[in-house]
Amino acid sequence: MDMWWKVGLVLVMCSGLTSSEAREEHRDSSPRSMMLRLPVETLDFGFVPSVVYETHAYYEPGPIGVLFHMVHAFLYVVQPNPFPKDLIIKMVQQNMGGIKGNDYKKPENVVLLLQAIYYELGFIVLTVLGVIIVLLMPIVGLCFCVCRCCENCGGEMHQRQKKNGDCLRGFYMATLIATSVFLAVGVTVAYAANQNITNQIKSTRRFVSTNIRDLKSFANYTPAQIDYLSAQYTTAKNKVLSDLDNIGTLLGGQIHNQLEREVMPALDNALRMTAAMRETKEALESVTTSLETLQEGTGRLQNSLQSERASLSNTLNDPACSNGDVTHSCNTIRGTLSQLALSANFHGLPDVEAPLANLDAVLKTDLSNIVQKGYSSFNDTPRLVSEQTKEIVSEMKGLLDRSGGEIIGFTRMFPIEPALENFTKFLTESQKNIEAYYPQIDQLDFYRWIGCVVICCMVVLVLAFNFLGLLCGSCGYDKNATPTTRGCLSNTGGNLLMASVGFSFIFSWVLMGVVVTTFVVGGNIEKLVCEPLANRQIFKIIDTPYMVHPAKKNFLPGMLFQDPNIDLTIGSMYRDCYENNGLYSALQLETKFNFNKFLNATVYNPELTKIFNSVNVDLRGMFLLEQEGKDNLIDFANTGIGDIDYQAYLTEVNKGVTVVDLLSYANELETQADQVPRGALENALKGHASSIRQIHKEQVVPMEQAMGTLSQSIKLLQKTSRELPVKVTNVLNAIEAVEYLIANNASHVVKQETDKFIKNIVGYFSQYTEWVKHSLEMEVAQCKPISNIIDSIEIVACSFIVDSVNTFWFGLGGCCLLLIPSIIMSVKLAKFYRRMDTEDVYDDYPSYDTMRWYPRASAPPRQPEW
Repeated sequence: MDMWWKVGLVLVMCSGLTSSEAREEHRDSSPRSMMLRLPVETLDFGFVPSVVYETHAYYEPGPIGVLFHMVHAFLYVVQPNPFPKDLIIKMVQQNMGGIKGNDYKKPENVVLLLQAIYYELGFIVLTVLGVIIVLLMPIVGLCFCVCRCCENCGGEMHQRQKKNGDCLRGFYMATLIATSVFLAVGVTVAYAANQNITNQIKSTRRFVSTNIRDLKSFANYTPAQIDYLSAQYTTAKNKVLSDLDNIGTLLGGQIHNQLEREVMPALDNALRMTAAMRETKEALESVTTSLETLQEGTGRLQNSLQSERASLSNTLNDPACSNGDVTHSCNTIRGTLSQLALSANFHGLPDVEAPLANLDAVLKTDLSNIVQKGYSSFNDTPRLVSEQTKEIVSEMKGLLDRSGGEIIGFTRMFPIEPALENFTKFLTESQKNIEAYYPQIDQLDFYRWIGCVVICCMVVLVLAFNFLGLLCGSCGYDKNATPTTRGCLSNTGGNLLMASVGFSFIFSWVLMGVVVTTFVVGGNIEKLVCEPLANRQIFKIIDTPYMVHPAKKNFLPGMLFQDPNIDLTIGSMYRDCYENNGLYSALQLETKFNFNKFLNATVYNPELTKIFNSVNVDLRGMFLLEQEGKDNLIDFANTGIGDIDYQAYLTEVNKGVTVVDLLSYANELETQADQVPRGALENALKGHASSIRQIHKEQVVPMEQAMGTLSQSIKLLQKTSRELPVKVTNVLNAIEAVEYLIANNASHVVKQETDKFIKNIVGYFSQYTEWVKHSLEMEVAQCKPISNIIDSIEIVACSFIVDSVNTFWFGLGGCCLLLIPSIIMSVKLAKFYRRMDTEDVYDDYPSYDTMRWYPRASAPPRQPEW
């Protein structure tokens, strides 16, 4: 078994888990601090090739388990003290070199001896009682035999008649039957335990076979798992290469996004200035058009109003207006004739031809195209980053390829295949050697089975005589027959019972000797080995510092690594293997063969740090707005729209077209016409009202619309002229500030985003190293076969053998104890079945010739004490 352990450990060690200490120290300056704990994208490394082990180290004894629990309960009563871990440790440590001379008289050794005796007190007491029985039973049997030969101890063939004889016979018979039944139960328990060992031989072979197959699977899968770990470096490398190939989009895009919050508003404002130019031109053109329309319409309207005023005045000079009733109306109308006149004078307003001409000159430069060039230049940041980092990306790809080759080469520099082949051959040969012993084991088990059956048959022989004696005695007994006249069947029953007594004396000491021996051995193994092995207390003893070897602190690392100071215990290794963790974690191989440290030193090396630190992106060649565009903005601010007399325009526009609303005037004129008598005057006045409405419709309304348009354009121009200098100044300042930022201060943004990009790159490697670490600890070389071997040994040694042996002596020991009451009851009961030579004679006996039937019978002399 020790050889298996060592070969298995060498196998894993040769699978690529060693590294050079000098190499580790040289590469320990990796940029681990740059590692990103939560990368942007989680990599999928798949699943490590797993192996399903066949061994199920679990045993359910079935119905016989009830007997096992009974034995455990009995042993707990015999030995209720907890496992003496401290006592064993002290005894081993104090007697490491052996007791010499009078060392046993030392006080500390005496104390330990007394503690051991106290712990074993239950076993000692029962062993002493068993030895007494072993020694006394032959002596008692011999004395009993001699005594009966001297016609004592019930050997006298004379039975005294008692009034309660039937009750005594019934009591003896019932007690003997009960005792025999319990004897049968005890021997059945012993036989079942004996048979259980034989039945479990096949299970033992199954455990051996599956454990060896699991070790082979362990050996065969481990290299593939190691290769899978090293191969998955490609997953991280490919992701890094993908990011490096897209560094323009990833890094340049992030730089673009960070600068965008400053650059885009400035360019957007500059672009909006082109819209403002077009709006300003449209407003100036609208002013020019509206002003021409108003000036032309003012002349026509003035002529129309003068003509209508003259015509209305002539109508009012009609003789009909001299009539008293009409005079007032005519005078009223005559008083309003002056209102038929123009209110606004658009001929005196200055034109806007000069600003419009200046603006046309400004618009000859396509500011929108210049701003779009700025957009394009800024949006070209990813390409600029890609070009400037081309050499760095190339160097980084080469380094990644070299690191991957180092990892794969490192895992293949050891002779894994020969080691695997040798280990597999060793397992195969070991299995063949073990299987070669199976016939001998079967033969030895057959001899053991025969021996135990012979021992059980001793009890069965006694039982057979007991039951036959009871059967013959009970069937042949005649209550009307006298002791000297009992039948042959009844006499045979009594003789069989006495034969049972004889065989009980012959076999009881032998049986008790077997019981004592197996009790002492099996009971102590159960309490000192099996129980502490089940609750893992035994590991605490072995793992006690300096327990196994006085010069080695820890036993297991001292044996495996020749370094007893490593904090590695059998208990911790068993727990890890029981949970099916990796052997790398179970044996704490990182203390001697730190693959993770090698991996970190390989992935995060100084060259990588140097390359990362050399990443530099220069954006000083980026221009957002050319000088022509800046000059165009300045020219726009100097077009002269601020010199326009907006107040004069607004004053005339606010006056209205005419002094009075022509429609209201026409309505009032019709009202006055209705007050004059019907006739030519009324019709003439209403005709003038209709003419005035026609003038309003055809001339005033178009002029009012032109005035509205003029008003809106003037107000827009006025607002633009007021805000334009500030807006142009702000745009130019913003453009200059952003260009200054890009040319001089963008390095901070570039550095920040570059660090993030590098952290993402390193984050992929950190994911790989963390995944490798987790896989080594949990999934690679899962050492469940090791804990299965320990559990299988516990099942075979304790559950199959020790529990069965303890159950055997438990049943057989009960039989030995029950033989004593069986002897007593058999002797007592035989007296009621056997034919006596003499008997008591009473007057009330039935009158028949006893001498004729049994001539040897005679009555002894009567004694007073009888």
